Amino acid sequence: MNQNLHKVLSVKHWTKNLFSFKVQRPLGFKFKSGEFVMLGLYNENQKPILRAYSICSPSWSEELEFYSIIVENGPLTSKLKNIRVDDEIILMTKSTGTLILDALKTGERLFLFSTGTGFAPFASLIRDPETYEKFNKVFLTHTCRNNNELGYSSQIVNECYNNELIKDFLNDKLVFYQTTTREVSTFNGRITDRINNNSFYNDLKIKKINSNTDRVMICGSLEFNNEFKNLLLDLNFEEGATNKPGNFVVEKAFVG
Repeated sequence: MNQNLHKVLSVKHWTKNLFSFKVQRPLGFKFKSGEFVMLGLYNENQKPILRAYSICSPSWSEELEFYSIIVENGPLTSKLKNIRVDDEIILMTKSTGTLILDALKTGERLFLFSTGTGFAPFASLIRDPETYEKFNKVFLTHTCRNNNELGYSSQIVNECYNNELIKDFLNDKLVFYQTTTREVSTFNGRITDRINNNSFYNDLKIKKINSNTDRVMICGSLEFNNEFKNLLLDLNFEEGATNKPGNFVVEKAFVG
């Protein structure tokens, strides 16, 4: 038996291009909320196709949840989209990543900016009590093209307020802000544009991001990550890492 094969417990398709799935948590597997692992399937030649996937589950969860986009003709996701309950997938048990609380200096407010499936690591972090112990306020944003692509993040946030383990930690600390770039919704436009024109701050009635008091995590497309990183560098933020905590961190793993 291959010890890296683990059973799929559930699968949910959110749109024709987005789905989430849960896998058995390997015995003794430990990870920090916000980290990713390599997972995948065997191809026709029995060679593994592996990609980095952020773990959506908080570190205390008994199951491991993942959120995926379907890349047309993508070597992995074009096959992964067909998985069903009781199928087995390859799951490597070494977790890593930059989007962890240890990579940030102590601060007052934590901002989590995400686009698309970049929401995944934040699904883990907002369900971890440590996040609320370290910060007075947590601002979570999720930007997608269409409203139906916001379904997964809406459900996860809803779970936070109904989960007996963590709802008491939240109090009034978690603020959720969604925007769409194609369909009309409550807040329209790219999150970087809404920050640059102050709409983001005005909508939430909060002070502008400040490198002295605020900490930021970014996870989205490569273009989004780079744009946001430059925005923060212009505001005197310093990028952090696990061996040298800073004011902000950026995810560096991508799925195909």
